[in-house]
Amino acid sequence: MVDPLAEVVMLLQPAARFSKYVVGAGPWQVRRSDAGQPFYCVVLEGACRLALDGCEPIVLQTGDFVLIPATFGVAMSSLQSPADVENSIPTALGQGMFRIGAQEGPADLRLLAGHCSFGSADATLLVSLLPQLIHVRGEERLATLVQLVGDESRENRSARDVVLSRLLEVLLIEALRSTTGTGAAPGLVRGLSDVRLAAAIRAIHAQPARAWTVDELAKEAALSRSAFFERFQRAIGATPMEYLLAWRMALAKDLLRRGKASVGEIAQRVGYSSASAFSVAFTRHVGLPPTLYAREQTAAAHADGQSHALLSKTDEEFAPQSLAI
Repeated sequence: MVDPLAEVVMLLQPAARFSKYVVGAGPWQVRRSDAGQPFYCVVLEGACRLALDGCEPIVLQTGDFVLIPATFGVAMSSLQSPADVENSIPTALGQGMFRIGAQEGPADLRLLAGHCSFGSADATLLVSLLPQLIHVRGEERLATLVQLVGDESRENRSARDVVLSRLLEVLLIEALRSTTGTGAAPGLVRGLSDVRLAAAIRAIHAQPARAWTVDELAKEAALSRSAFFERFQRAIGATPMEYLLAWRMALAKDLLRRGKASVGEIAQRVGYSSASAFSVAFTRHVGLPPTLYAREQTAAAHADGQSHALLSKTDEEFAPQSLAI
């Protein structure tokens, strides 16, 4: 069976960018504004408070896992944080370990926190299908996965990047499928929690090239056309045809980046009768013709390869600019 959630995560191309092990004691608080970076955190022992801009603060306890697919404004603090405590700066202890708050005495908090990155040029679209904040409590599997990510990111083992990308794919899927329900924010996760809508979404992902109509998708969901349209838009945050187009374009971008298919072949695989019809639709949606988009992606990939060494700094060098804690 086609798994839309897994497809979205794989297209996101998650990669480990940075992670660190943090111990805390006494009062502390940190606040950062990050340009859409994905942030994750698992509390190994103790508790702390986390707040996103525009959201109510939440208390994180031992075993809690948090994933924020696109972080902009985030604050974290000890549970009792006096008003006179300003932005705290973690002290590097070496080997990816940091201490925050009181520098002496026993620690009352241990956590693993980090940023990953999404390699997809369509990450903004794909992230929009995910909840703004994913908070999972009592899932030992997630804590184990995050620990593995942290361990792997600090070691220079062979095939390290491959292992990290696979671990992060599993981590994202595990976190997302732990938060299904009608209380989730509009997006793919919420849509898949609705049995009727999930049938239509899976049909789209199974046959993206099919000339779907709203009536046909409503039949897949065993709903009337009007009920299906309203229910889909409310749960996903987009109409059925908007979602279908967005998914086709995401697939097309991925195929163009890979460079293993012609424009005509890609057109057929995403539901267009001719290369010209696909080119018109792609240009309207993306702002560039497919051939130009493919060339730009190839050039960008080459530039990224040349700058890879610059992104491989030590934990102590990179930490202050990279993490919210």
